[in-house]
Amino acid sequence: MKLGILVNTARHLDDVAGITRAALAKKHQVIIFTMDEGARLLENQVFVSLAGLEGVTLSICDHSAKMHGVSTVGLPPKIVCGSQLHNAMMNHNADRVIVL
Repeated sequence: MKLGILVNTARHLDDVAGITRAALAKKHQVIIFTMDEGARLLENQVFVSLAGLEGVTLSICDHSAKMHGVSTVGLPPKIVCGSQLHNAMMNHNADRVIVL
């Protein structure tokens, strides 16, 4: 199963990390797309480190990052700085989507 997680707030880091790890433990794939205020999580190493886990893809809305003053310089190459197209692709490819 592919689980999509849409992160549009910066309030649920522990939930995002916990759900991601629980899904991976069940051998599911996780697709994370971050936008709006959720872009602020890029300033947290716990969130950034999720991109390095096997079975996780993580992309962000570059426009949201800029609007919230979040730098994308120096992010790991596995984090895709993109657009709402990545949100649409996550919704298309995921079997289930959680919004946090």
